[in-house]
Order: sequence, then structure tokens, then C-alpha cells
Amino acid sequence: MSGQRTAASDPYFPDNGDSRYRVHRYELALEYRPGPNRLAGTARLSAIAGRAPLTEFQLNLAEFKIGRMLVNGRAPQYTHRGGRLRIRPAKPLPAGAAFTVEVHWAGNPKPVRSPWGGIGWEELSDGALVASQPVGAPSWYPCNDRPADKASYQISINTPSAYTVVAGGRLLTRTTRASTTTWVYEQSAPTSSYLVGLSIGVYQTVLLGDPGLGGVPQSAHVPAHLLPQFSRDFARQPAMMQLFEELFGPYPFGEYAVVVADEELDVPVEAQGLSLFGANHVDGGRGSERLVAHELAHQWFGNSVTIADWRHIWLNEGFAKYAEWLWSERSGGRTAHALAAAAHRLLASQALDLRLVDPGRKLMFDDRLYARGGLVLHAIRCALGDGAFFRMLRDWATMHRHGVVTTGAFTQHVARYTGEPLEDLFSAWMYEPALPPLPSPPATPAKPAYPPTNGEPARRGRTSA
Repeated sequence: MSGQRTAASDPYFPDNGDSRYRVHRYELALEYRPGPNRLAGTARLSAIAGRAPLTEFQLNLAEFKIGRMLVNGRAPQYTHRGGRLRIRPAKPLPAGAAFTVEVHWAGNPKPVRSPWGGIGWEELSDGALVASQPVGAPSWYPCNDRPADKASYQISINTPSAYTVVAGGRLLTRTTRASTTTWVYEQSAPTSSYLVGLSIGVYQTVLLGDPGLGGVPQSAHVPAHLLPQFSRDFARQPAMMQLFEELFGPYPFGEYAVVVADEELDVPVEAQGLSLFGANHVDGGRGSERLVAHELAHQWFGNSVTIADWRHIWLNEGFAKYAEWLWSERSGGRTAHALAAAAHRLLASQALDLRLVDPGRKLMFDDRLYARGGLVLHAIRCALGDGAFFRMLRDWATMHRHGVVTTGAFTQHVARYTGEPLEDLFSAWMYEPALPPLPSPPATPAKPAYPPTNGEPARRGRTSA
């Protein structure tokens, strides 16, 4: 088969994803045994060919053993090398045709190698978790691994009953037979492959906020010995949700869950409807509260409003960084301008070789990208004024809800909210590595009542099946 790269490959990860077709539904049925770290699965993908007939196409999957594969019920020819499944159907697929792919696989999952170390499936001392950004999804299931190809998911996982399984989406059923339990989750919202999160561990499940008051259902899955600290550290998450819905529009998914693994993680990681934290992010003193805000904000920016490819990653991370500053400003902490000024001073002391738009794979997770992305939004806020800025921000999140965006789409969107040309601002902050001066602060916004309090403790309970 041809080894050529697919059309419109992501320039940062040309071996991942295939733009010649799109998947609109994944159904995954998995069995996992934590002791031997053994995973067996069946995936059924419902997909649609693009504008040209498909004589072959590609999926990404790590080096598992393939048991069986079918395309429209018939066995195809395929090769499986270097994390890529190259599939040639028995009959070419017509342009625009719907088709199904069924893959059976098994093996011992492990992280895939990346410039940032292993990512994807990670075996823990007692359980497992998945944190796939940016290209770790093939470490555990076959997928069209590019952020713009968003699909709905149903995930069924059978594992020993001592373990809690958490995935993004709504828990449909939890069925126990003998010593194993099968958990079935449904994520109906369009989801990028890297945002399919999963955690398997021994957790206490608690509810955040008061479920009797309505609003977004929020749950947490926490090792029992960390519950006292967690109850303080995450006490203000319901208030964050309230603020972000005010600023960004309605929460884009049906529910939100957080998991605290009983191990240290370098950084928390967002997934769709789910965020994963480490035990080191729970200290009882709200020491990581900005990260709680950051991961929650990603549900709007990154998960619902998704980048077309990784060149535009600042649209995820800059917006989540600015959400941290907005939470601080609106909850009695430092203002966004004070935090922007601190970020500006830090950037001024560092190398100025990062171009925010298309930073290159090496710098796409550089701390400077996060800070400079936040500063872009602050500069736009100072230029527009608070009224137009917050209308712009909310409209961006709601108009592109569950969609795919680029930097160009964002600059065109911003231009609609001012009569003044902003090309010089965009050029200086986004396209040039030199650091522009910090703009004058915006008018002080009115602050709603999100006072710094201990909050109410999390409520113990089980997520309803």
C-alpha cells in the first residue's frame, strides 16, 4: 500500500489522522484487567467518505494484536506498522458514502512516545488513566486521530468490581455480574479523539454543589484519604461554573466530572466533560485553584470550540489562561490586569522567539504560549472595552459551540465588535515574536458575589446509573 501522507495532514503530526473521511460515531466495548494491564476491545466506527472515492484509508492504533477487521461487513486488506492501520476495503467506497469499520484488538496498553514523553494510556499502581493530548488516543483504541474529526462516543468497559470507571459523558448503566462490573458511558456531543478521557481506580464518588438547585451536574472521584483536602480545594468549582456560564454562555455538555488520581501528575489534563488531576494538586489550601478554573474553562475553549489543527493551540490554552485571570478578578483576587502585568514582566525576561500563531511542535506547550495567549485576550479587551469584549467572548463560544475554528476565524470574529481596525494589534501580539507594550487597563468591571470562602463540603454519593 502507499506510504504517502494523507491530504491536509496536520503539519505538526503528519502521521496522525486522515482527512479523506470523517467519523461520526465510535462504539467501544472494552475489557480491562488492572493486574496484568491487559486490554481487549472491539471498536465499531460509523464514518462517511469525503469528496473522492476511498480505495484505502488510515486509522491510528498502537502496536496491539489485531484479531479481526471488517469494512462494511467484509474483510479488507490492511497493514499495521508504526502506529498506523492502512486499510484497503474489498470494494472502493464511493464519494460521500456512509461506511462502517469494525476492529478487534488486544494487548498491554502503554503510552505512545512523543516529544513530551509517554502520553495516552498510563498504568497506575492500582488502576489506569488516559490523558491523550495531543496524540495519545491511539494508545488504547483505533481512531482517526486529528482534532477536527469530532464524533459521538459510547464506551463500555468491563473491569473488576473493586474499581470505579470514569469516562466523559453520561453513565447509562452499571451492571455487576460475579466479580466484574460493566460501565457504559454515552458522550453524545461531538468529541475529538484526544479528548476521550478515562480513569479506572479505587475512588469515592462525591457530588459538588447542591444537586437540588439544578444547574450542571458535577461529580468528583477521589481517593478516600484525600477527601478532606479535596472538599476545600474544589469547594468553589460550582461558583466557577456559574461565572463561566455567565461569561461564556451555557455549559456545552450534559455533566462535568473531575478525577483525582492517587498519584502525582505533572499537570492536570482536560478531556470532554472530564478533567484529571493528580494527588499533588490537592493540598487543602486551594493551592491549585487556578488550575481548577483552567481545566473547567477548557470545556468551552478546546473541547466545545475545537481547533482545526495544532497550529492554533493558543485558542485553547490562551483562553483557558485568561479564564484563570477572570476567575481571580471576579472572586476577590488579583485583577486580570495585575495578572496580565505579571505575565508580561515574566515574558519580557525570557527569550522572545515564540510566534503565537503556528508556534511549531517544539513550542506548542511552552509556558510562554499560555501566558502570551492570555495577554492577547487582555489586549483585545483593553481595545474593545469590557462591554464589547465580553459580548465578543460569549458569542465566540456560543456561535462555534461543538464546532471547529482557526485563528483567522477568531480575528474576523473580533473585528465585528469594533469600528477601529485591529490588524496592527493582531500582527504585533499573534504573528510577531517581539513583545508589545502592556496596554492600559480596562475599566474596572462590576464584580458579582463570588467571595473567597471555604465553600460547602462535597457531598458523598454515587453517580446515578
